[in-house]
Amino acid sequence: MRATMILPALTEATSPLFRPIKYSLFPPLGLATLAGYLDETDDVRIVDEHVQSDSYEDVPDLVVIQVYITSAYHSYELADRYRARGCHVVLGGLHVTALPEEAAAHADTIFTGPGEDTWPRFLADFRAGRPAARYHSTERTLAGLPPVRRELIERNRYLVPNSLVVSRGCPHVCDFCYKEAFFRGGKSFYTQTVDAALSEIARLPGRHLYFLDDHLFGNTRFATALFDGMAGMGRLWQAAGTVYSVLRPGLLDKAVASGLRSLFVGFETINATNLAAQRKWQNINQDYTAAIRRLHEHGVMVNASFVFGMDSDGPDVFARTVEWALANGVETATFHVMTPYPSTRLYQRMAKANRLLHSDWARYDTRHAVFTPLRMSTDELERGYWWAYQEFYRWGSILRGAGTKPTVREKARHLAYTAGWKKFEPLWDWAIRSGAVGRALPVLEAVLSGFGARRATPRRARASALHGQAAA
Repeated sequence: MRATMILPALTEATSPLFRPIKYSLFPPLGLATLAGYLDETDDVRIVDEHVQSDSYEDVPDLVVIQVYITSAYHSYELADRYRARGCHVVLGGLHVTALPEEAAAHADTIFTGPGEDTWPRFLADFRAGRPAARYHSTERTLAGLPPVRRELIERNRYLVPNSLVVSRGCPHVCDFCYKEAFFRGGKSFYTQTVDAALSEIARLPGRHLYFLDDHLFGNTRFATALFDGMAGMGRLWQAAGTVYSVLRPGLLDKAVASGLRSLFVGFETINATNLAAQRKWQNINQDYTAAIRRLHEHGVMVNASFVFGMDSDGPDVFARTVEWALANGVETATFHVMTPYPSTRLYQRMAKANRLLHSDWARYDTRHAVFTPLRMSTDELERGYWWAYQEFYRWGSILRGAGTKPTVREKARHLAYTAGWKKFEPLWDWAIRSGAVGRALPVLEAVLSGFGARRATPRRARASALHGQAAA
């Protein structure tokens, strides 16, 4: 069997505002995971439009397309083109699960939800000549997951080729998140066995890892065992976690001892009223400043995520958020315009209130206001979003953030990481288009290793202990 697996480029990755490095960080791990179920004799290739182009003139037996909301229209065009040649086209992913009827018009088979249980069943049906039109996941387990087909990935095209996922979903239920809809009909958070996760890590070359899990710390028992197993492996790694997991006693210490050097944290908003409205329960009554201080005391960089446009946000939210992030020495920040994705509670609430402006999925990219805000205009929301990015990453702000660090080395590391992420676009663009971005990985590792855990002073140790007790 011949199979072509495609990750179409997000619309925002093809716009004039395209930041090449942002969309060239990670390989298409989901497709490579599905490829692991194919036979060794099958002829399979993976196309990631973020880092390569393709004419799509082939006529494979099977075409698999992973669909996100802003790539939906392009995905459908590709699907229609292949179906016209007689290829069997499969569509799956977040957008397909959210709007299955829309996707079904462009596919021979669609998948809703994760595919660990349905994909093997489909392959058996397809080889027998009786594939179904729809497969919906209900059994949630990562037991017996085959090795990811990493040989199908051109590592040199990615800054972070060693990405991996050892769990699925998230234990929380935020209103704006796709996760609840994607995992509907079964468990919404589950993990691999610790041994399987450690085996996957051991197969990866080099030092650097990036866990793409929605919440690596979501299962404390699993995370603790994983970090214990990784201790001594000499890895440097990055991941995503919550404020609560940072403040919880003991867990962060084990993560740092096993190599954690940078953590993506969804602060989302500095307005506590917004947290309750969006069911972001895990952040309520949590001390954001204490969380950042604790991470920095352990030598861990902070990538803070913020969402603008919640119902309690006024025009002052942008300046207040940027000021807070700079004052706390946040290394990198990711800003978003709140976006009501189809099938989420937020979308349903907005639709009921007649606040949705349109259904042009290409503009549901967290950069455009696709709904009517309560306390500002759509223009104010979009302008404020762009202003926040420009203000946080201007040279004066980068230097100010670096100035919050206590030592010259830490100031230099902050400057190198933050400026490197935002101030060298032409260099990143050249590296990506020439297929040489992987050569920058040693530089990333050098910066991350400089953020390694440092021994806390007695004063810092006492403060950390107090914060831990408060979180408990």
